[in-house]
Amino acid sequence: MAKLILSMDGLVLKEIPLSKERTTIGRKAHNDIQIDNLAVSGEHAVIVTILNDSFMEDLGSTNGTLVNGNPVKKHFLQNNDVIELGKYKLKFIQEAGAQPAAAAADFEKTMVLRPSAMKAAAEQAKAAGMGGAQAAQAARQAAIQSVGQAAQVAGIGEKPATPAAAPAAAPAPAAAAPAAPRSAQPLGAIQLLSGGNAGKELELSKPLTTLGKPGVQVAVLTRRPQGYFITHVEGAQRPTVNGQPIGSAPHALKDHDLVEIAGIKMEFFHKS
Repeated sequence: MAKLILSMDGLVLKEIPLSKERTTIGRKAHNDIQIDNLAVSGEHAVIVTILNDSFMEDLGSTNGTLVNGNPVKKHFLQNNDVIELGKYKLKFIQEAGAQPAAAAADFEKTMVLRPSAMKAAAEQAKAAGMGGAQAAQAARQAAIQSVGQAAQVAGIGEKPATPAAAPAAAPAPAAAAPAAPRSAQPLGAIQLLSGGNAGKELELSKPLTTLGKPGVQVAVLTRRPQGYFITHVEGAQRPTVNGQPIGSAPHALKDHDLVEIAGIKMEFFHKS
């Protein structure tokens, strides 16, 4: 179990186990971690813990929150990170066995297919004498073609890419869609919480957005009139939402859901 070590001027004051999903920090007495100091806001920050992952978020405090000396609004906590609130410090400690495995991921914006069709395309490529890498390439290319066609049939898709298009190429411009369903739907976005692109945001304005690393784990985010959905496409393990693996069917995303794909943590949210 992860924990926080509260200290001031090098003197350890207490240890706080992160046993709750939400651990609030602030000057007011109702907080889980009360720090009675004028530099700390009444409700200063919160730490959300889901399984072995913890995320720190500043709650609009007056003086802000630092992590490892840098001002942050949201931060995916890693072992030995130091949260600073005025003169007080909270060191995040995570047991060695619970530390998330480091994983780099390339985030693409392409259209992909369900695993069954990818497998069929790969088998056809192998039968044609292609090697493993070529077969995988052919499978992903078939994915781009098929999912684009399926989206067009459903009335929510873009024109599918041509067979010669590379898997990482940007999709063709979106076809015109009825304005009424889209206008009623808030625009979604994701903010990366870990990895080399931590802190960056990506608007989910296209009907299909694919995230992940081919060969490791890939998922597609679909924008529909009913909202945003995430679907597992490739990889032995499924993406997680709020710490729980999603099923085989498209999983509806809610505002501020925490998603993990190919080892990268991110937050889904609606833009105002």
